[in-house]
Amino acid sequence: MLKFSTSEENYIKAIYHLQEGESTVTTNALAQELHTRPASVTDMMKKLKTKKLLHYQPYQGFRLSPEGSKVALGIIRRHRLWEFFLAEKLEFSWEEVHEVAEDLEHVGSKKLIDRLDAFLGFPRFDPHGDPIPDSNGRMKPSQQISLSEVALNRTVIVRHVADQSAGLLELLRHKKISIGTRMEVKKRFAYDQSVEIRIKPHPLFTISEQSAKNIFVSYGE
Repeated sequence: MLKFSTSEENYIKAIYHLQEGESTVTTNALAQELHTRPASVTDMMKKLKTKKLLHYQPYQGFRLSPEGSKVALGIIRRHRLWEFFLAEKLEFSWEEVHEVAEDLEHVGSKKLIDRLDAFLGFPRFDPHGDPIPDSNGRMKPSQQISLSEVALNRTVIVRHVADQSAGLLELLRHKKISIGTRMEVKKRFAYDQSVEIRIKPHPLFTISEQSAKNIFVSYGE
């Protein structure tokens, strides 16, 4: 089994996320994502192509090969399991877990990760609601809609937060919103599309349209 450097794994994971919904990833897009120079990206693309992890032609963009996607899913699996462990077992707040998991995801022992998965009870989603790949790279899909689109007075359950910036996560924690929270949208204001939320037994409160668009939910009982 090939071993990869931390830098190589960061590139592989970034490409995986960027290519979702796109046919190819550009050098400039990847450089922006990783806060590096396009020339550095080009050098790394050549290395990853040599290791058969990438389909890459200069000036035409690139995508991960099936083997590259497999490696990416392994990195994502490790990252999200560590996030779950940090949040559930060590009581890190959900705005703290990402940065710590960024380091832990590079611990590549499959035996360790499989035992961690079993120890945690084979969780399907991380603390932000992102699906955790299983040991075969499969992820359980879930049907979700943005909180900004739900019907009024219907109970919904928070499943995912798209924007995982520390600022939004801090705001949601302050509003007592986390994965699994049950709530109702009571009113949508025409002026700015902000929404009024009820989480029993707490008082009604309002969040902005932008915040609502980043919270994904499913309908509950």
